[in-house]
Amino acid sequence: MTELIVVAGPPGAGKSTVARLLADGFARSALVVGDDFFAFVRQGYIDPWLDEADQQNDVVIRAAAAATGRLVSGGYQVVYDGVIGPWFSATFLAATGLEEMQYAVLLPSLDCCLARVTDRTGHGFTDLAAAEQVHRQFAGAGIAERHLFTDDRDDPATTAARVRARIGEGSLVYRRP
Repeated sequence: MTELIVVAGPPGAGKSTVARLLADGFARSALVVGDDFFAFVRQGYIDPWLDEADQQNDVVIRAAAAATGRLVSGGYQVVYDGVIGPWFSATFLAATGLEEMQYAVLLPSLDCCLARVTDRTGHGFTDLAAAEQVHRQFAGAGIAERHLFTDDRDDPATTAARVRARIGEGSLVYRRP
């Protein structure tokens, strides 16, 4: 049985690295990078962390989810790497057409995330104020502890192993409300 694993969190949380490690662990997998869908918008783009980007974000998140759902239903183990906060998780899951997903939220400390954003090379996102804003949104969202990974000391391989273990335990399951 194939499934969808969403690796969410603010910029600098380690989503991309952990998501790649997870996807590489399956014989038949797809890695969907949520940021790529925002790059499809050529004119009229609004930075997604701004309040006025709500309509754009809704459209882009639903498009990414629909594509993700098709990959899962096509027999791929799919790992989605993106900023899917709990404020978008129900919308995202509904747009996939799936009944459930595995939902892992990486939320190391703000200092850790900001240091990672500062130290990035080859990544287009380096806005520290926006990274801080998104981190505060995740931190204040009341995310259930079972979905959270918060240890700053974990390396990506350890975090990926912890995500796999929680999937095995069934504690990361998020179902349609």
